[in-house]
Amino acid sequence: MNRKQLSLYATFAVIVTLINLASQRVVLSFITGNIGFFTALFIGTLVGVIIGYLLDKNWIFLDETKISKNYGKQFFLYAITGAIHTPIFWVIETLFWFIWMTEQMRELGAIIGLTLAYTVKYFILKNYIFRTEDYQP
Repeated sequence: MNRKQLSLYATFAVIVTLINLASQRVVLSFITGNIGFFTALFIGTLVGVIIGYLLDKNWIFLDETKISKNYGKQFFLYAITGAIHTPIFWVIETLFWFIWMTEQMRELGAIIGLTLAYTVKYFILKNYIFRTEDYQP
């Protein structure tokens, strides 16, 4: 991955983080307390996975001259990688929420957690999900 792609990946990570946090705020405006927190965490993650996949797939890892053999399988594997990097984000955001119980600290925890998670995610995607051999001319 060249510097331009890495810069674009970082930009998309920020965009998806903001979308995740905005989704959480919407949920938390309707549901409060711990139930609201966990619902918001789930909804934010779901929205982030879908948007992140579309951005990563179409602008970061896809060589435009090649077409994926199986988008469904690739999305499934992309979503499954969440089992590795999502707990990083969830644990940090949850710790910040339960320690300080403020929206500002919850969001700071989310930002720290998502930054670490996106770093791990990049290496997983690069090495296992969007590999060149998974494409055909």
